[in-house]
Amino acid sequence: MQNSLMTKPRPTDVGVLGFRYLGAHEVEELADLWGALHQQHALSAPHLSDIISTTSLDESWRRRRSQYLEWLADPETLAILAENGDDPAAYAMVTLRANPQGTWDRGERVAVVQTFAIDPEYAGTRVGSKLLEEIRHQLAATGIRDIEFSALATASEDISFLETEGFRPFVTTMVCRVDGFGAHD
Repeated sequence: MQNSLMTKPRPTDVGVLGFRYLGAHEVEELADLWGALHQQHALSAPHLSDIISTTSLDESWRRRRSQYLEWLADPETLAILAENGDDPAAYAMVTLRANPQGTWDRGERVAVVQTFAIDPEYAGTRVGSKLLEEIRHQLAATGIRDIEFSALATASEDISFLETEGFRPFVTTMVCRVDGFGAHD
């Protein structure tokens, strides 16, 4: 994996993005953008270091790549690469899952944004909004009504972005080690 994302000049005009839908044979193209996201995750969640350790960048990519290949075996999975000319600007990996009917009417299936990675050089250029617009367009064509999108609890910029894009908090996920001890009822 390269660290080329950290040394690129900042784009000044993203204009019209191109969107390319990737297959399993193109997953390797996502490695550098995943690397930037991995680094952002590690920096955004230092509060977890006492219960969850981070993996190396190479191990993280090995695991995620394997997961991408598994997800892409399902023809309904979307792997969308947003490009500014020939420059990869962002990508999303979106899976669909069955939605057992319960308290909320969300349709029979919901979309889950498994990964949403933006090249740090494209921060503030509306690349994320444009990629979400493309995702929504594709999902609407299949009858999907709801999108689930997770964000680290301490990633306030990500949460603000999602709220600006119409997302609302739904479920809070808490983590601890199995052998962890704390207050008990």
